[in-house]
Amino acid sequence: MGSWTGQVVAMSDKQVTVGDLVFSDIDSNEFLKQLYANLLYNYGLHRLGLVDRHPYDVDFEAALRFADLLSKSTHPTNRDRHRVWAQEIALLCHILYPQDARTKAYVSAIFTTLGNYPGLKQLGVTSDAGILDAAFNAYQAEYLTVPGDKSMKFFAPQKKIYDRLNDGKFSFSAPTSLGKSFIMRTFITNQIKSGVKANFAIIVPSKALINETRSKLIADLGEDLERRNYRIVSAAGDIVLEGDHNFIFVLTPERLLYLLIGKPAIEFEYVFFDESHKLSGKNSRAPFYYQTVTILQHRHRPPHFVFASPNIPNPEVFLRLVDPNSDENETNAVATQYSPVTQFKYLVNLHENTISSYNDHTQEFTHLASLQAQDTTTQGVTRFVSESSRGSDHRGQTIVFHSARHHAVQAARDYAQSLADLNDKDLDDLAKDIERDVHEDYYLSGLIRRGVSYHIGYLPPAIRERIEGLFREGKISTLFCTSTLLEGVNLPADNLVITTNKIGRAGMTAVDFKNLIGRVGRIEFNLYGNVFIIVGDQLASEQKAKELLQANVPAQKLSVQTDSQIISKKMKQGVVKDLQEGRIEFSKGNESYERYDMKRKFGLMLLRDITTGRQSLVREEFSDYLDEQATNSIIATFSRREGQQDDDINVSIDQAEALTHAIQAGLQYPQLSPNGKFSYDETLAFLQRLASIFKWRIYNPETLGRTPKGSDQLAMLSWYTVLLLQWMEGHGLRSIMNRAIEHHRKTGIVWINRQPNRYLDSKEHRNLVFSDTLEAIEQVILFELSNYFLKFSNEYKKVHGKEQFDNDWYEYVEYGTTKQETILLQRLGFTRESATYIRINVSNAIFLHEGKPHLNPILLESSNINVRKEANEIRYNVPEAFSMPLTPSSDTR
Repeated sequence: MGSWTGQVVAMSDKQVTVGDLVFSDIDSNEFLKQLYANLLYNYGLHRLGLVDRHPYDVDFEAALRFADLLSKSTHPTNRDRHRVWAQEIALLCHILYPQDARTKAYVSAIFTTLGNYPGLKQLGVTSDAGILDAAFNAYQAEYLTVPGDKSMKFFAPQKKIYDRLNDGKFSFSAPTSLGKSFIMRTFITNQIKSGVKANFAIIVPSKALINETRSKLIADLGEDLERRNYRIVSAAGDIVLEGDHNFIFVLTPERLLYLLIGKPAIEFEYVFFDESHKLSGKNSRAPFYYQTVTILQHRHRPPHFVFASPNIPNPEVFLRLVDPNSDENETNAVATQYSPVTQFKYLVNLHENTISSYNDHTQEFTHLASLQAQDTTTQGVTRFVSESSRGSDHRGQTIVFHSARHHAVQAARDYAQSLADLNDKDLDDLAKDIERDVHEDYYLSGLIRRGVSYHIGYLPPAIRERIEGLFREGKISTLFCTSTLLEGVNLPADNLVITTNKIGRAGMTAVDFKNLIGRVGRIEFNLYGNVFIIVGDQLASEQKAKELLQANVPAQKLSVQTDSQIISKKMKQGVVKDLQEGRIEFSKGNESYERYDMKRKFGLMLLRDITTGRQSLVREEFSDYLDEQATNSIIATFSRREGQQDDDINVSIDQAEALTHAIQAGLQYPQLSPNGKFSYDETLAFLQRLASIFKWRIYNPETLGRTPKGSDQLAMLSWYTVLLLQWMEGHGLRSIMNRAIEHHRKTGIVWINRQPNRYLDSKEHRNLVFSDTLEAIEQVILFELSNYFLKFSNEYKKVHGKEQFDNDWYEYVEYGTTKQETILLQRLGFTRESATYIRINVSNAIFLHEGKPHLNPILLESSNINVRKEANEIRYNVPEAFSMPLTPSSDTR
């Protein structure tokens, strides 16, 4: 657009460009700051529907000229900030003055300069540049074209990151909305389509993200999976691992660890660690990242390591896992602050019943309006936020964040109370399925009918995916959630309402906050979103909310660092002292259970490193407290033990030795009866034995080993026994819920806020049972018990010299059934729910031909939407499963 000129001032022996002069102090330009503040105020009036208020006068052509200038910033440290500011100004002008010809001309030019081609597409505008600009724009557009898809364009920072993924080690950080996962998936798919033969792995923090990433990779690659002989693997038991293929692994850190231990011959060319910020901060899963990197780094041929994190200013810190003392780490990292979308932020003060807008560039708040009486509750604010954004260019999709599960559920109920059923077929169908598959008293089904839902913890994948799908379609308009949203779920929210500055019981960090607000405004759905933080009694603290808005994300420290305030100097000294004295049951100070669990796992890693002579970041970080004498003392002490600490950091030597002795003495899993049932009494007794062997009272005091105050009795084990049996016997959630209710009627106790209360069998108490049951299935049955059963099964095979054995409870828990057909269907790629449906409702669904399973093509057209979707993914990922002979042999099922 217009040219900017300035007089070059001579400076002694130093050449200064015009750009240096212009951009060095543009942030303090009072005219620009006032223009932006006025635009922001006017947008606030527009967003809140305050039509009776007079907007400020704005010289918006001057604002657009500033935006054009900012988009060309060359400032060495503030360039990203300037480019984001340019985009915000252009976007505000587009929203407020959409019909003005100057807006259309400048906005397209600014977005083109920024390389935000997806944004241009969202705006529906085209560039109207001169000859020279057009030539540059064409060159830039070609340069930013996504490999393998000429219709898609990278953002410039994405392209910069993409071009570095071939490095031996690389770490990058970007705002949540930049599309980090997209960059990694694009790199992998382009490698495969280019003919590269290698194994790749994407490590994600949750099982929900496994399913999402797996589905996206299948969609990206389609028939190229078969053509290039690749298969996608999401669990060590997947049947495709038995074939001669290359693989893309999509795993959690825990699943990766057990894959490395169980199948050490698998080689990896690239391993991508998504959400790497979990390596810093208090996170009991963080040690699994450290351990997997250490194992991979000491391979004969280590893979390329790539760490991806949101909003971290120093992503190079994660490369210390690969090389703790390298001087090259900083050069192998990229941090960008550029976001292709904008979040406009508001503070809703229920003490004063006011709403103010927040200016990121001046860090100031501007009063916009007083709240009406009906809007002075969180439900009222949420309703106002949602309704006031409908009918414009948004659908009013709103996500409401709460610190805890019960808060989110209660808030969803309160919000929906005044709403009527929408009588929408898709919503009614989902509600009926929830009543059929979970329970008719489950609050969620009634909420769904009104276009409201919550997104918390464990739900059957099919139900969770349908909730997310209906939210994307706009049929569910308001979604109440907890920190599960921070795990990377991508949803098209126009508004985010934040009711707390906590995650669970812990305070929200600057990283958490930036990650959370990045969930509103996603480039594939929209260009901007609105964040409303509600402060008030039992809500977010006003002071803390302002601190989070104004704070920059500080440089991150790894959890294992002494100055991280996670694993302290005193804790490290205690670990070394315990190891020297041969104690593996590390002394517990006044640290929380989560910090103790992290300390314990780091201690087990340290012991493994010392006894094997392996160098690692963990050993490096303990080195100040570990001289040669201490090292030799630990080696000598543990060389006298029967067993040695292995790479499984879930189980320590004391547990492993006790397990070996028990199995040698005849301990085995209780047998399945001829009628397909397990004995409750035998199972409870077996779990009580494991509680002693694995020391659950010490190592799992909040779940498996929980005891009432002043008692040594395992308070939760009888309930976990009920859930375990129901799960392994293949019962659906509805049956499990009914059995859980029956159990609570029998015991007369329900736990509320970690305290036992009298169970009343009311709808409220039933929903507490439903919620606790879903959480227990995910956290205790499918994680804690599954890991212990894996250890038991492996040790049982080792003691008895077997490669496999019947009645393997690890397999029964992993697949949620004892039925071999249902297990086989899951190993092919169906979920537990779909596999169970197929076994019960579809005859001749699976055939064995020459020892290999084949699926009936009728599944591709199943009336069950989830079966149909999963079958069509299997058609691409396991194509041989649908190559059934025309005349099936009699060797069926």
